[in-house]
Amino acid sequence: MGSLSCSIIISAGDAARRLPCCPTEGVPGKRCGTILLLAEELSNCRDIVTMQLCANKLDKKDFFGKSDPFLVFYRSNEDGTFTICHKTEVVKNTLNPVWQPFTIPVRALCNGDYDRTVKIDVYDWDRDGSHDFIGEFATSYRELSRAQSQFTVYEVLNPRKKCKKKKYVNSGTVTLLSFSVESEFTFVDYIRGGVPGVWGVPITVGLAMGCDGHCAAGLPSQPTSLHYVSPYQLSAYALALKAVGEIIQDYDSDKLFPAYGFGAKVPPDGKISHQFPLNNNAENPSCAGIEGVLESYLQSLRTVQLYGPTNFAPVINQVAGTAAQVTDGSQYHVLLIITDGVISDMLQTKEAIVTASSLPMSIIIVGVGPAEFEAMEELDGDEVRLSSRGRYAERDIVQFVPFRDYVDDSGNQVLSMARLAKDVLAEIPEQLLSYMKTRDIKPRQAGPE
Repeated sequence: MGSLSCSIIISAGDAARRLPCCPTEGVPGKRCGTILLLAEELSNCRDIVTMQLCANKLDKKDFFGKSDPFLVFYRSNEDGTFTICHKTEVVKNTLNPVWQPFTIPVRALCNGDYDRTVKIDVYDWDRDGSHDFIGEFATSYRELSRAQSQFTVYEVLNPRKKCKKKKYVNSGTVTLLSFSVESEFTFVDYIRGGVPGVWGVPITVGLAMGCDGHCAAGLPSQPTSLHYVSPYQLSAYALALKAVGEIIQDYDSDKLFPAYGFGAKVPPDGKISHQFPLNNNAENPSCAGIEGVLESYLQSLRTVQLYGPTNFAPVINQVAGTAAQVTDGSQYHVLLIITDGVISDMLQTKEAIVTASSLPMSIIIVGVGPAEFEAMEELDGDEVRLSSRGRYAERDIVQFVPFRDYVDDSGNQVLSMARLAKDVLAEIPEQLLSYMKTRDIKPRQAGPE
């Protein structure tokens, strides 16, 4: 069963009134037009097309210059109408533009019907939005695909000029320079293929515990501390660990989580550590389930002394080192970091993340407490791609979530946890797919059940 594609057409014309559509309401006694909803079932075709076009000798439209051409692609619908499916960039002041290659799903271009008409209009861009029509031509996916072996040249025709001028030939030509097709795989494809690195994601937990007496986390013995152990309720850290851990633990098939704390003096010699096993077992730092991680965390609070600085880089580098051992797509690692926002090694952490961005791993950072978390937002890299010493992250691998946004004051914990789950896992599928795609790693075929 395919998904549904909908188009909304707004019209006030007589033709629209004759169609079974809904009148809009507004000022009493005044016609406000109608809204017509057209729906078409999308095909299951998941191919992606990449193509590049150029034009030659287009009509000159600008009085003081040449033209600023761009293309508009239209998909034909089942009822004979057309819907815009793509616009190219504008190439300024030229009659011989070369547009950048672009990618479009086959479903958007022709809904999987290779012989369906694809109409392409050529316009001259104007700043005020009243773009000048240069001409048009029609083709189909099947015809476009022939460009894989040969250039295809289309005449750009302007129907009005053709009717007025007897010697009119065309308004220029458009040439399809390249056309390639590849399949688009989804997160579900890798899961169905039984790739251990997808439905058996090794998850590592890191708790930023450092405290120098002034940090937001505070000392565990203080009621204001984010680590405060109360007989009546979990601490802020414990609540975040339990809530987020229960969301992601089903991605790990064996439910064994290596769990580390960083930012504390650890026994027996009281040395500051930025990577100590919460279960106090350096040989086997794995804990059984999130409940095991929670138990080890609470136990560690009784044996370690929280102490600054709080360095993120060591635990990121450790997980990156493990991820670097298997890069064929059969394993994909996730590091969960819970923090109050204090970070002492921002430069080293950025370097560690930039290096890790080329590896099969993602990092989920959950912010606990009232801090502003500007540093965590920067590490997230959603607005500005993270960089370090002139190197940019190959891809975005960090997802930051402030836990306080999901504490529902109304008491509806189920709703809050559902929103938390959505946002915690929001970027993991795309991050995994970006790694697989850049390495040309295909999903394995699902074995017999």
